[in-house]
Amino acid sequence: MKQIRVRYAPSPTGIPHVGNIRTALFNWLFARHTGGTFIVRIEDTDVARTVPEALEAILESLRWLGIDWDEGPEAGGNAGPYFQSQRLELYNRMSAELVAKGDAYYCHCTPERLEEMRKEQTARKAPPGYDRRCRELGLGPAPNAVIRFKIPLSLKTTFRDLIRGEVTFDNAVLDDFVLLKSDGYPTYHLANVIDDNYMKISHVMRGEEWLSSTPRHLMLYRAFGWSPPEFAHLPIILGTDRSKLSKRHGAVALLDYRAQGYLAEAMTNFLALLGWSLDDKTELFSKEELCRHFTIERVSQTAAIFNKEKLDWMNGVYIRALTTDAFAARALPFLEKGLPPEIVRPLDQSYVKKVLALVQERAKTLAEAASPELSWFFFTDRVDYPAELLIDKKLDKTQTANLLATTTARLDVLPAFDATTLEGMLRPLAEEMGLKAGQLFGALRTAVSGLTATPPLFQMMETLGKHRSITRIREAAAKLEALG
Repeated sequence: MKQIRVRYAPSPTGIPHVGNIRTALFNWLFARHTGGTFIVRIEDTDVARTVPEALEAILESLRWLGIDWDEGPEAGGNAGPYFQSQRLELYNRMSAELVAKGDAYYCHCTPERLEEMRKEQTARKAPPGYDRRCRELGLGPAPNAVIRFKIPLSLKTTFRDLIRGEVTFDNAVLDDFVLLKSDGYPTYHLANVIDDNYMKISHVMRGEEWLSSTPRHLMLYRAFGWSPPEFAHLPIILGTDRSKLSKRHGAVALLDYRAQGYLAEAMTNFLALLGWSLDDKTELFSKEELCRHFTIERVSQTAAIFNKEKLDWMNGVYIRALTTDAFAARALPFLEKGLPPEIVRPLDQSYVKKVLALVQERAKTLAEAASPELSWFFFTDRVDYPAELLIDKKLDKTQTANLLATTTARLDVLPAFDATTLEGMLRPLAEEMGLKAGQLFGALRTAVSGLTATPPLFQMMETLGKHRSITRIREAAAKLEALG
């Protein structure tokens, strides 16, 4: 059986988004499922478009999801990924070999001449592409020359894609593409074919957008006399409206999701389902389960849909599955960062754990743990809200003020202030005052939190404590009085 060797080969020309990392994840899962090797190779040959911070963002995205690689160019295995910029001599030597064999040629066309050619093609609505002016001139090296591949014009290229089946391209519609640029750096087409061969890559699993490049790569394999790997082109990712994925669909840099409080395990699960499925019903997978089940045969041909609502749901499921201590530990940095600057720090850790235990059930992200809607009111004495929010639609201001005053008097003499004692007093009190429980509890909820939707009322009041709870209820009554 062929030894499985796959690679993730990003270019550091931008911060990686979900589609890019989805490709890395699928390759990694395939390697782990088969007991194969997963390689990271940085294709850093496009010097002009390189973004300085992109490399660290790529590697940190992999680390966050726990996507580890198996080889590196230095001793010790995981010392680091491969870099194409460290292999320039190989690319130069191999491209010169193609020229010597008659499969490539030097092109001396200037950028100005190429621009005029493109304008002329556009004017007559001809397909864009190099016009092969230098193809048969037998030119040699020159300071600004490039090396182009000589496309065999009379043939068609057919290959079997592991996801899409048989695919055929007419060579005549392909132009003589550049192999080596004038600065001595290879193009993607040359470098990735050479590296895939020398690194013994068995399967090339990449995005659908590279499907049309495959004929060029197969021609290069043939010209070098090498056996090509198997190809699998992953489905494109679309928004819920089936348009091209963009920021309005949630297609931000992957690490932005970490900053927003998404869990790595939830994001891994979500990305794995963008084009792959085990069946038509199972949606939650641990990383170990994904490794056990992942096969290329289960990757879909049809476009995957990026549904931000589904990601939020899934992240909430994973949050609720955490132990209270684990959730507190992971949410605390977001709480520290998200609370207003006037909140005294350091935060009391035992109090923080009590608060986070209450909000865990409702939080969809770790960042929500520090949101005004869930937790701010636990840490400040300035609860601001309109007094009208206290009044139930079936009550008036006077009735609401009376129920707050009666409740305050009863709370003052409670021997204990735990959730059980509070519920045992407040439920009968509502009946005693001729109120529905929701009317009393709604007014108290707003009084102590400033909100109409909160964690459970009795646990919330217990966590806030007797003094703070009663003080806020009295302040609520004063708000009503001020209405006039």
